[in-house]
Amino acid sequence: MRKLARDTAGNTLALLAAAILPLLGIVGGGVDMGRAYLAESRLQQACDAGVLAARKKLGTTAPVTGAIPSDVSTLGNRFFNINYRSGIYGTENRQFRMTMNNDYSIDGRATVDVPTTIMGVFGFDNIPVVVECEANLNFSALDVMMVLDVTGSMRHTNAGDTLSRMDSMKQVIRNFYAELETSKAPGSEVRYGFVPYASNVNVGHLLEDDWVADSWTYQSRIDTGVNLPAVKKTYYRNWTYKSGALTDWSLVNSYPATYYAAAGADQSGYYKCEGTQPPPTWVESTVTTGTRKEVQTSPYLAVLTIESRENTYNGTRYRTVVNGAACNVEKSTASNYVETYEFVTEVPSLSETQWKYKPVAIDTSNWRNETKGCIEERATYNITDFNNVDLSKALDLDIDRVPTAGSPDTQWKAHYPEMIYVRKILSDESGQIWKPQVTTSENYADTGNWWFSDCPAPAKKLTPMTSSELDDYLAKLTPYSATYHDIGMIWGARLISPKGLFSAENGVVGGRDKTRHLIFLTDGQTEPYDLAYGAYGVDALDQRRWDSGNALTLAQTIEQRFKFACTEVKKRNVTVWVIAFGTYANQAMIDCAGNGRYFEASNAKELNDAFISIARSMSDLRLTD
Repeated sequence: MRKLARDTAGNTLALLAAAILPLLGIVGGGVDMGRAYLAESRLQQACDAGVLAARKKLGTTAPVTGAIPSDVSTLGNRFFNINYRSGIYGTENRQFRMTMNNDYSIDGRATVDVPTTIMGVFGFDNIPVVVECEANLNFSALDVMMVLDVTGSMRHTNAGDTLSRMDSMKQVIRNFYAELETSKAPGSEVRYGFVPYASNVNVGHLLEDDWVADSWTYQSRIDTGVNLPAVKKTYYRNWTYKSGALTDWSLVNSYPATYYAAAGADQSGYYKCEGTQPPPTWVESTVTTGTRKEVQTSPYLAVLTIESRENTYNGTRYRTVVNGAACNVEKSTASNYVETYEFVTEVPSLSETQWKYKPVAIDTSNWRNETKGCIEERATYNITDFNNVDLSKALDLDIDRVPTAGSPDTQWKAHYPEMIYVRKILSDESGQIWKPQVTTSENYADTGNWWFSDCPAPAKKLTPMTSSELDDYLAKLTPYSATYHDIGMIWGARLISPKGLFSAENGVVGGRDKTRHLIFLTDGQTEPYDLAYGAYGVDALDQRRWDSGNALTLAQTIEQRFKFACTEVKKRNVTVWVIAFGTYANQAMIDCAGNGRYFEASNAKELNDAFISIARSMSDLRLTD
């Protein structure tokens, strides 16, 4: 026994037996902890995916209810479950819970149990794994310029809606504002700007004195000082919508236009529509509802016999318009659409003034006190090749050029609608355009005061806004006048450009550039009137951007200028979105926005969806540490 006790040959076996349990703990712990680490890594990815998806889905409901909506919760859980399947790595008791914070970020907390293998010998049956995540949708520095169609058709109501297009647009803009304000990060800034447009834009209050010419020439008339014997005349006035429905022009079908090559080197080819239209069913009836007499004292003494009339329209009318290389056949349908107006017979007293109708130069240095703020554009030319525009001549399309004091070509001109008289067009729109001077006792149409020459609400430079400031601004928007897309896009571009007129406000601040977006919303196709007094004077007489001998129509010319201005604003790193509300997006609009950035909204819900989609595309979705 003493010999056996002194024998050390078996000590290694004893030592090994004593070390087995610690070794099992070390190896088993490594295996089980490795599985737990894999589970934790995958769980973190799933947690991140869940809260990111949920925050992206979250809209303006969050600020209202203070809770995560069910559809948001469902989407977040779906993304979590896809990224961490039940039972993966043998885990158990998978759980995922989301909560919303006061800043509308979404927190997530995910847990699983990782069953052990070898460590169970030591009484550790599972390893609990817990991860947390948070996501926020925000903006850092964002400029949003909204160019809004405020023409007369915006008072119409789309099928299925209860509000007019104008009121629907205002409500959707409020929702859009709430979406952006909810999503912006602390310390960040979102600026909003607006350009309401029709046949003109109201930007005078944004211009410096040196940017506007002190004198200008208008299509007008002067008193010759000669009085002639009175001559009876008749005219129409005070056209007013009463009741019924008249749809906007909508697409019936399209067919290829016939192309006519240029006749000379200095001309352009053009497309012409030579197909047929369906037979119209348009019926118009007139009823006289009353007669009265009035004495007119200005501009001269006369007795007026005024018949109050109502016109009722029913049926469908058709027109064909050129859209690129296609001809669009469009229709408009009336259903007991009633307009009231007055038919006036005027008998002057004793004599009539003899007028000379011609371009008249006036002093406009007091324009700030004498006008509403609309403008006439600066120098341009009749462009025949829009692929090679000379910006040294087309100063209206040179977005960033700052006017030079004393240089009228570079300056804008004041808008004086009361000066405008169109030779030789009478108040009932009869007659013909006549460019030469005319001396007559006729009172030609003062189209500067007609509905399609109306000056819209003032534009607004980019600035942060409170919700009450937004409401106050939107309340100023009223529907009137006709649709000229070019002037809206031109001034939307000027007001958001980081260079040019407002570079001190719009440029890079503190070394950090801004994200810039322009949203162009319209409810109609280009619908110009050559008699209207707009941003280019009276097109039929002034002929600055177009004349009747052009290969392109006035509408086509405006659309080409719209496309050019759109391209110019995109060159300034501005993302352009186009929304056709209650109408279709024509090729010019589609080309302007590009794929994925134009929308056709037939009602208020679709308009809201479009704006929210735009808001979320502007956002910077990120995980929060």
